[in-house]
Amino acid sequence: MFVFRRTPAITFTCAPEDLGVIAPPVPAKTYMPDWFRKLPAIDPTRESRTDTGLTVKRCMPFLDAMTTGWIIPLAATVRLEIREGATRVDASWDFDRTMVSNHAMHQVAGNPMGARPPCKFHNHWTIATPPRWSCLFIDPLNRPNGLFQIVSGVVDTDTYRAPIHFPFFATGADGVHVIEKGSPLVQVIPFRRDALPAQARIRAETSDEAALRERVTRSTRAAPGWYRKEARAAR
Repeated sequence: MFVFRRTPAITFTCAPEDLGVIAPPVPAKTYMPDWFRKLPAIDPTRESRTDTGLTVKRCMPFLDAMTTGWIIPLAATVRLEIREGATRVDASWDFDRTMVSNHAMHQVAGNPMGARPPCKFHNHWTIATPPRWSCLFIDPLNRPNGLFQIVSGVVDTDTYRAPIHFPFFATGADGVHVIEKGSPLVQVIPFRRDALPAQARIRAETSDEAALRERVTRSTRAAPGWYRKEARAAR
């Protein structure tokens, strides 16, 4: 008897009047930065006996991080005015909904960003996941924009059914910076809470584990991406 399991879905909803107006969420794999698209998989000028010339484009961990989950883009164009070494930040936008607001400094007193004020991008999408599923919200992985840094967070999106806004710190140089509608804002990675390991075992490896580690290390050096094929075969 075959049992077919339906893949859990993540749902993004917005106000009816916003549909088709604000930028929609998209799979993270569709938001690859230009520098990455232009990068060759192998740089022939570097090939030698000791240097294969491989670039990060052939690094599966790097690529998998970039393509996991979804991207919530900026709903509408925002202008950030950064002044006095990012200790003063003002924002404006061409939209009839709030796009940026501020947190109070006392809420993050002593944080590593120092005197930079905590700000917040407003999100106009409500996110729903199946029971026992939450979402991790982070800066789009391996896509630093040089203007702002999103504060990471986890939300139980199986029960919290309202738009989740995204705190951030400005990191750019002084001046007025235009962030276009549709720019990648946050990467969303859904995960099942009860599937996370509750305990960890910490010990020295066995001889069999040492042999396996050596085999995997050598095979990966010989054929980048090998580990992914092995993982899939083991499922």
